[in-house]
Amino acid sequence: MVTLTALYAFLLRPALAFAAWGWTDTNGNYIIDSGSNLVISVSKTNGDINSIKYHGVEYNGWGGKNTHVESGLGTSTVSIATYGTNVIRVAVQYGTLKHYIVVRYGNNNVYLFTNKADDSVSAMRYIVRIKGGIFSHASTDPDFYDTGSSYIEASDVSINSAGVTKSKHYQGSTYGRTIDYDYIGRNNGKVGLYLIRSNHEKASGGPFFRSLLTRADSSGEDLYEIYYYNMGHTDPQRFGLQGPSVLSFTDGGTPNTNLFARNADWTWVDDLGLDGWTKWADRGYAAGVGIANMKPGYTYTVGLSNSNAQYWGVAASSNGAWSIKKVIPGTYTMTVYKEELEVYTGSVTIGKGAGVAVNTVTATDPTDNAAIWRIGEWDGTPRGFLNFEDTVMKPTYMHPSDKRLASWDPPNFIVGTTTTNGFPGYMWQDINNNHIVYFRLTQDQLNKDHKIRIGITEAYINGRPTISVNGWSATAPGATNQAKTRSLTVGTYRGNNVKLEFTVPASAFKQSTSEYQLMTINVITGSTGTGYLSGGVSFDCIDMLV
Repeated sequence: MVTLTALYAFLLRPALAFAAWGWTDTNGNYIIDSGSNLVISVSKTNGDINSIKYHGVEYNGWGGKNTHVESGLGTSTVSIATYGTNVIRVAVQYGTLKHYIVVRYGNNNVYLFTNKADDSVSAMRYIVRIKGGIFSHASTDPDFYDTGSSYIEASDVSINSAGVTKSKHYQGSTYGRTIDYDYIGRNNGKVGLYLIRSNHEKASGGPFFRSLLTRADSSGEDLYEIYYYNMGHTDPQRFGLQGPSVLSFTDGGTPNTNLFARNADWTWVDDLGLDGWTKWADRGYAAGVGIANMKPGYTYTVGLSNSNAQYWGVAASSNGAWSIKKVIPGTYTMTVYKEELEVYTGSVTIGKGAGVAVNTVTATDPTDNAAIWRIGEWDGTPRGFLNFEDTVMKPTYMHPSDKRLASWDPPNFIVGTTTTNGFPGYMWQDINNNHIVYFRLTQDQLNKDHKIRIGITEAYINGRPTISVNGWSATAPGATNQAKTRSLTVGTYRGNNVKLEFTVPASAFKQSTSEYQLMTINVITGSTGTGYLSGGVSFDCIDMLV
C-alpha cells in the first residue's frame, strides 16, 4: 500500500535522465543516441561527425573542423538505417568512395569503415577532431605545437624556445610502428577518448610503418587513423574497405581489449551490407611450424601481403611457431623478418574459411657470413648507432637538428676501439659526409680481395653510400628504390632494406699489418637538397667479409 506521503515524495523527486536509443532527423543532421552515454550528430550534407557528446559534454571540433574522412568530404549522399534492434548505420557516398558510421545499442563506441575504390577521391585517413582544453599536454610532448614556436621545416616541424623540436609526425616512445600499438588517444583521469586501430588489412606499409598518429596545440587536437600516407612511404596503395576503426569512450580507463584488431570478433558486421566486407567466417588462416636459424635476442615477425591485403604476426621466441588469423582468401607473399630485416620470402595460399599449415622455413641471415669486422647489427634498423642507442630511438620523435641529440659528426671510427654508437645512424651530404673507418688487416687478409657490405633502411632524394679505400674508389652504385618524399626528418628510417656490396681489390690495401687502412663512406645523389634535406641515408649495418 502506497501512502500519500510516499506518493508525494515520488512525484517531487528529481527527474531521471534515461538514454533514448535511436536516431532522429534534426536540422540537416542525423542525431544518434547510443542508449548509453554517447550521442553523435552526422551531417546529412557530407557525412561529417559534427558533434560528439559523452555524458553531455561536447568533444568534437576545433577551428570549424569536424571529425571526418581526410579533411572532410564534399557534398555526398547520406542515408541512415536501423539493423535489427541494436545497430544503426549511416552510409555516406562521395563519388566512388563509400563511408560507414555505425553505432551499437548500449555502448560508447562509434565503428568507422571507409571503402576507397580508386584514386578518383583523395582519402587516406580518418581524423578525429577534439576540442582544446579537455586534455593536458606537457611542453615536451613531441606532437604538441607550443605557442610561440617557429617552423623549421615545411609547416609541420617546429622548434620552441628551449630548442625542442615538435611535429605531428613525432610520436614519442609510447607509439611507434603500426605493430606496436592497438590504439591511440587521450585520458584526463575522468574520460578516456581513444581511436582503436583497425587491422590495416587494406592499408599500406606493413607492420613497421611509421606515420603521424596524433597532433595537438592550444586550440585543439587530432587523432589519426592512417590507411595510406605518402610521407616516407614505399608500399603501394591498396583499395577496398578499411575498418572498423573504433572511436571509443571510457570513464577514465583504457579501451576494452576485445575491440583490438588482434582480438575482435566482427561477426556482427556481416549483416550490415557494407560494400567490400568479407564475412568473418569466410576468412582463413595460416599457421607456421617454426623458423630455423633464428638468432637469440631478436623478435621475428611473419608478414603476409599481396596487392589486396596485408597481415602480420609475431613468431614464438622459442621455436618460431606463428599463426595469422582472419585473412581474406588469396595467395600471399610470406616474409619473415628478423626485427625489420627480411630473412625469408615464400608464398602461401589461403582458402575460404580454411587454414593452411606452413612447414618450418629457414632464415637466411647476413650475420652467417664471417666478417673481419662489423659495425651495427643486421636487423633492418639503425638501432645501436649514434643517436639510436636506446630502444625508443630519439630521431623517431625529434628532428635531427634537435639539441637533445648528439652531434651527427662524431670522430672517425676505429675498428676494435670505437663502439657502435660512435658511428652515425644517419648520414647526409651536407651534415656529416665522408666519414672514415680505420681498420687493420693481417698478412693473410692483405693478400685477398674483400667484400664491403653496407645495409641501408631508407634513403632521401636518391642518396646512397659509396666507398673509397686508401687511394682506390668503388664504382658508384645507382639509386635505390625508396620513398619519394621526406623520411629521415619526419621520424622514420623505414624504407626498403637494401644491401650494397663493394669488392675491394687486394691492390687497394696498404701492405702493412701495423698501418691502418682508411675507408671513406661518402653519400652521393643526383638530386638537390641542403642541410638535413640533402641526400641522406639510414644505416642498418656495415661489415667487411673474410
